[in-house]
Amino acid sequence: MKPWVKVTLVTVVLGITAMALGPILWPIAEGGAQPTAGQLVFFIILEAIQSLAFGLGVSFLLFGLPTMRRVSPNSRLMAWAMYLSIGWLLVSWWPHGHLHQVVGENFQQLLYIEYGFHVTLIIGAIVLAYGFLSLLRQQSKATTRVA
Repeated sequence: MKPWVKVTLVTVVLGITAMALGPILWPIAEGGAQPTAGQLVFFIILEAIQSLAFGLGVSFLLFGLPTMRRVSPNSRLMAWAMYLSIGWLLVSWWPHGHLHQVVGENFQQLLYIEYGFHVTLIIGAIVLAYGFLSLLRQQSKATTRVA
């Protein structure tokens, strides 16, 4: 089976499963504000996007490590850090959005969610930026040696 087919299958199956299980695993807090009918459509679309991102993130975590090792052959640690960062950047939106629904207007729990997700996403982005710049530097050195 071609890699893109495996990735697509895992992404779609897990995306659909995540979308179906989200409201069951994380019920909306009682007494919270309810969306209007017009807003509900956009929340459903957002849920579909987040669920598919979750599925794609799991696909990446299942199949992406060999590619990351090939791209970053001089640093196993950087390959792992970039691999985990990409996985987290894709997977985290699904639980993040649902946890907001569960806590409602509990500001202490909102702070835990925001720090737990936002700070780790920022760290992941920094890791990827550093890794990308390192790869560019490595490529530039290789090109300079050949010329």
